[in-house]
Amino acid sequence: MKKQTRIYNLILPVWLILAIPSPLWLAVLPGNLLMDCAVLLVCLLALKHVQKKAVVKQLWWKFWLSGFAADAVGVVWMLLGTLGYIPFGDGWENTVSHVTHNPFHNPWAFLWTLAGVAAAGVCIYLFDKRNMRSCQGLTERERRVIALSMAIVTAPWLFFIPVY
Repeated sequence: MKKQTRIYNLILPVWLILAIPSPLWLAVLPGNLLMDCAVLLVCLLALKHVQKKAVVKQLWWKFWLSGFAADAVGVVWMLLGTLGYIPFGDGWENTVSHVTHNPFHNPWAFLWTLAGVAAAGVCIYLFDKRNMRSCQGLTERERRVIALSMAIVTAPWLFFIPVY
């Protein structure tokens, strides 16, 4: 039987880089990788894990890629707000214009942005916990601690930075 070749999550990153050509991607991609690896390593150090190098070697790329997928969930949430799908508040047009520009302009925009960051954080937790199932060197407690730390530290907190 012929072996199938599958390409997962290739279209979104390539499309995004082509749609928004920017030298900023050259800093964002390795910066995100360094942050993910640093958080994973600090967690392993805090847990006093003995096989740090083996765990980081096995998980770094999984955490990096699934982090982008989780961030994409938050980006979609923010885009829904920008496009006018905020289901609450009076004067929603004013609210929508501030969701991605300045989340501190009004409480609805802040709550919308907080929900986007939280949704991405929950996805990071779930994706990373799933990624660690194949890592035999970690206990269940260590998996939970690492996944929770990754979710809190690497959530897209930059959504809160005002654009103007």
